[in-house]
Amino acid sequence: MGLWEKIKGEFIDIVEWIDDTQDTLVYRFQRYSNEIKYGARLVVRESQVGVFVNEGRVADIFKPGLYILETRNLPVLSTLQGWKHGFQSPFKAEVYFLSTRLFTDLKWGTRSPVLFKDPELGPVRLRAFGTYVIRVKDPVTFIRQIAGTDAQFTTDEITEQLRNFIVSRFADLLGESKIPVAELSAKYDELGSFVTDRLRGEFEAYGLELNKLLVENISLPPEVEEILDRRTGLGLAGNLQAYTQFQTANSIPEAARNPGGLAAGGIGLGMGMAMAGQVGGALAHGQAPPPLRTLYFVAMGGKQTGPFDSRGLEGEIQQGRLTRETLVWRHGMERWVPAVQVPDLLELFAQVPPPLPPMGTAP
Repeated sequence: MGLWEKIKGEFIDIVEWIDDTQDTLVYRFQRYSNEIKYGARLVVRESQVGVFVNEGRVADIFKPGLYILETRNLPVLSTLQGWKHGFQSPFKAEVYFLSTRLFTDLKWGTRSPVLFKDPELGPVRLRAFGTYVIRVKDPVTFIRQIAGTDAQFTTDEITEQLRNFIVSRFADLLGESKIPVAELSAKYDELGSFVTDRLRGEFEAYGLELNKLLVENISLPPEVEEILDRRTGLGLAGNLQAYTQFQTANSIPEAARNPGGLAAGGIGLGMGMAMAGQVGGALAHGQAPPPLRTLYFVAMGGKQTGPFDSRGLEGEIQQGRLTRETLVWRHGMERWVPAVQVPDLLELFAQVPPPLPPMGTAP
């Protein structure tokens, strides 16, 4: 190797960073002991920023473009170095490249439950997780506050810190949002936007921009989910009349398949409408709905009669028109059966004595 090649090899004439990673935020140009040649080319690509640091102090900053490194393009570094006008010697400086593109799909989540005070349920422990998107907004602040002198700073080195930061604020921000626990699953988008707006200023203090935070899931303790399920069931009672009518209408085909034919279907509809009327009337007056009565139809003289509630059945039994062998049917039964085979009716017959034995028969 000739003397000129040896001298030339000690100088760097192209300063650039080709990023072949997906997670590098900061890269320090590998200068080692070599000096940067005066007049060298600096290449800053799109979604990059170049920062020159002299003895620990941030000097000049370069946006995307091609630059010739000379005194007029390095005004701050020239001042720090005490260069005179026309300085043309090689120089030493640390060059950092920062990626300003969006870093997406970064994960956050609660390792342990966070306490949230619901206005109705009181203190509730929640677990939550999701993703967020960041980018470097202020390179100088980011180097000073986060990256320091790290030769290559990746997202893995900061996501843990940011995750803890998000989680530590999440419970308070969730309370500020005033979204009840029962509505959280339907408010993920609104909650994510709210948290993003509230955390954006705090991320900027580190030189970062929080572009978006998504809430993907908030899980409740099993006992709280059970309470919400019960509340949902109670809410259905607000329209129980319509629900009962709907169920009754669906029962018509089933009733039509019974021996009573279409008549049974009509009877079943009458039963359902009667029950719906009882419940709906009570709800309309702000009263608790009465217990639904079981209504039976009774075959008498080859005809179906009824429907009868328990009190009506007792009267028929006392009159002798309803016996243990009389055929009966109610909604839900596949066919007509003797009354004695219906467990619900056995108690009614328990108070009725059996038929008297024939005259002249010894007891």
